[in-house]
Amino acid sequence: MRIWPRSLGGQMALLVALALFVAQAINFGLLLRERQSFRLAQITGPAVTRLIDAAERTAQGRGPTADRGRVRRAATNPITPSMAPEPSVERRIRHELTEAGLQVGRIATGIRPIDPRDPPFRTLQRGGPDRLARYNDELVIAVEQPGRGWLVLRGVWPRGDDGIIWRLIGQTLILYGVVLVPVLWIGRRISQGLRELTRSAERFGSTDSGDPVPIQGTDDVARLIAAFNALRLRVTAMLDEKDRMLGAIGHDLRTPLAALRVRIESVEDETDRAKMADTVAEMNRTLDDILSLARLGRPSEPLTEVDLAALVDAVVEDFRDLGNDVTFVEAARLPMRLRPSLMRRAIRNLIENAVKYGHAAIVTVEARAQDVAIVVADSGPGIPADRLADVFVPFTRLETSRNRNTGGIGLGLALARTIVQEAGGDITLTNRPEGGLAATITLPRKPR
Repeated sequence: MRIWPRSLGGQMALLVALALFVAQAINFGLLLRERQSFRLAQITGPAVTRLIDAAERTAQGRGPTADRGRVRRAATNPITPSMAPEPSVERRIRHELTEAGLQVGRIATGIRPIDPRDPPFRTLQRGGPDRLARYNDELVIAVEQPGRGWLVLRGVWPRGDDGIIWRLIGQTLILYGVVLVPVLWIGRRISQGLRELTRSAERFGSTDSGDPVPIQGTDDVARLIAAFNALRLRVTAMLDEKDRMLGAIGHDLRTPLAALRVRIESVEDETDRAKMADTVAEMNRTLDDILSLARLGRPSEPLTEVDLAALVDAVVEDFRDLGNDVTFVEAARLPMRLRPSLMRRAIRNLIENAVKYGHAAIVTVEARAQDVAIVVADSGPGIPADRLADVFVPFTRLETSRNRNTGGIGLGLALARTIVQEAGGDITLTNRPEGGLAATITLPRKPR
């Protein structure tokens, strides 16, 4: 579970909440310490006064009384092991008695539950005996006078600070509500511009409408959005210039190729003429692949609702018309929004590879919950496992000969993968256990 939020508003709220918690913790510690000190002074101050008064009365030959809040004398220490001691009271009483010049021996304290039926505490039962027993204990203080026994004083000892703890918790929750709600609102307002900028950056490309991101937020965020808008304009201008340059290159290269194709017809030797025509055709195909790969990411073809199963079947039929051994496993109708011409080219490139290296291909379309898989399987030699990723690099050929019919120029798979990735999917290659290669196109059900 992630504790630290990733959003700007969440991080601001968490930092403020932590700061408030630390401040409240320090405030609570200081308040509790002050309250304990005040309570200790309230208890020990009167106790010391009564102990001194009792010691003086004893010195004058008068004995101490045994009423509540008064001191009585005992021959032995009345504190039992079952009673919890209170060292802070002992230290405070010893310090005060020493300051008053009263020499005493041991000082012992013990805390025990109050018995509401005990006569010394009857006057404290105004709120009821149950309330007295629930919120207070009895503190017994015993001070030894060497050779004279013990002076014993009984009083009330509060049971704790549960009330103040709950009040502080309530105050903290109220403070969180008063402070964190505006902080979250401010953080959301500040991050609104960043969210718009993120969405625009994610859309930038073929699906981008070209509208600039509205400039909003703080000065820093506004400057960032303005810089992004300017950057997008520059990048768009560069891409437009690239498209114009590619169009000019394609036109300038196709014109001499067409002229060369015409001149080839004047070659008398039929074999040489056929070889020259194949070379010109291969140059045209290479030029088409290079220009298509360079133009991807800014396709002019719009998204269209098509039946993917029918589209794949049509590509397979084209290969079968040329006499290739390609089989399509019938599939149910599968409507999808995609760019049909580009997707046909990607599927055709995969089938061409399968026919070239495996001499046959089996094409299947599988509809799944979140995506669709188009599998092109062959029975060829496959690809070494450590080279499966290399074949997607442009101009990479595993077949090292210069023969175009066996090695190609290494653009088919690269072009196919780029087309599929532009559609939000991907292509994976796996070696089949029974031999051969399986190329799988995975497309999301919804277009990106």
